[in-house]
Amino acid sequence: MQPTTNWEPIGKPVRNFPPPNWDAGFEFSGGGYTPGDASAFSDFFESLFGGGHGLHGFRTEPGEADFHYRSQYRARGDNHHAKILIDLEDAFHGAKRSLTLRVPDVDGQGHVQVRERVLNVRIPKGVKQGQHIRLAGQGSPGVGGEAAGDLILEVAFRQHVMYTIDGRDIYLDLPITPWEAALGGTVKTPTPQGAVDLKIPSGSASGQKMRLRGRGIPGSPPGDIYVVLQIAVPPANSNQAKAFYKRMAEELAFNPRQKLGV
Repeated sequence: MQPTTNWEPIGKPVRNFPPPNWDAGFEFSGGGYTPGDASAFSDFFESLFGGGHGLHGFRTEPGEADFHYRSQYRARGDNHHAKILIDLEDAFHGAKRSLTLRVPDVDGQGHVQVRERVLNVRIPKGVKQGQHIRLAGQGSPGVGGEAAGDLILEVAFRQHVMYTIDGRDIYLDLPITPWEAALGGTVKTPTPQGAVDLKIPSGSASGQKMRLRGRGIPGSPPGDIYVVLQIAVPPANSNQAKAFYKRMAEELAFNPRQKLGV
């Protein structure tokens, strides 16, 4: 996917912003790594070994800093972070997913390269957007015998063809006919756990919301599903349909703009 370009006035540089979820599956430590930017890694290694200086500001001979570092320094490994994209259905049933992560790494010449590693991840039932899944010991290895860091996954949902998600709540635009809106009725309505019968009250309007309590993403409490009614108008694509619309115009004398004074 190509990055989108934001237009700015002449005289200012044009900034290119990455598309949504560009960093899904990209593993990094800390909070500020950008792919292709080696400065964070260079500064880190320079602080340990670079410039011929050892730890604590003492000057050392070549190779001596590495000896002091390995023999005296102890630290828990850094936590790593990545984004994982899941389907809405995973939040309802839980799932096991194989996740391929792209990991920035530094070679012997100080160049940043990207390698891949594969992890099997359990998606818990009831997970929601923005929630973190912690994989203990899957971050950077510790130094001097200390424990490894963790891998922290931020959960994001893939875009769904029918539903939009807000926390644990789910929104669905439901098309209904003009006669279902005017007269009321019961219509089949999809949900992530299967279709349900939804009673449409008579006199319903387009944009009206109906609530299916407790049928959203599982949790304590679970979310809801909000069904937004959208009145779909049949096309006048035949002589019979056109004649029917003309009779409606004559017999109903309906003016939807009456409140506007026209």
